[in-house]
This record gives sequence, C-alpha cells and structure tokens, in this order.
Amino acid sequence: MIETPTIRFESKKLDSGNLQIKFFIQKDDHSKYGYLLLSGSPSEEEITNEIKKRLDLRRRSGMDLLRFSFKQHWKDDYQFFLYSS
Repeated sequence: MIETPTIRFESKKLDSGNLQIKFFIQKDDHSKYGYLLLSGSPSEEEITNEIKKRLDLRRRSGMDLLRFSFKQHWKDDYQFFLYSS
C-alpha cells in the first residue's frame, strides 16, 4: 500500500517577484519541512504538484546513490530545501 504524505504550505511574495513557499510534510511519525522558490503566481495545485515532483526526484536520486550509479538523476537544486524535524 502506498501512503500519500500530507503536505501543508504557506507562501510569501518576495520583493524580487518570486514566491517563497514553506511547506510541511507529515507522513506517519516522520515529519519534514522545507522551502521552495517559484516564479510567477502558481495555483495551490501547481505548488503541491511541484513539491511532490521534487520529492520524487530526491527519492530517486538517493536510490541511485545506493546503487553506486554516481548521481545519475541528481543535480544541485538551490530552489528546493528539505529538512527533517
């Protein structure tokens, strides 16, 4: 069974015109939070989809590292930060 984590977020418009999103992810007993920087004014659904997409990319890159494929899908992403709480 695949469990979908609960994603909550709050956003703040920066002087540069970008949108800073602080998000919280609650999945079982593992909670995480992070920040995402987006341009424009995306809808709530687009923000949620972007967070899910970047989480999936991070998960796949970690699996690549475990297989010693040397970061096949990994690239530095300075607009997405994820922390464990």
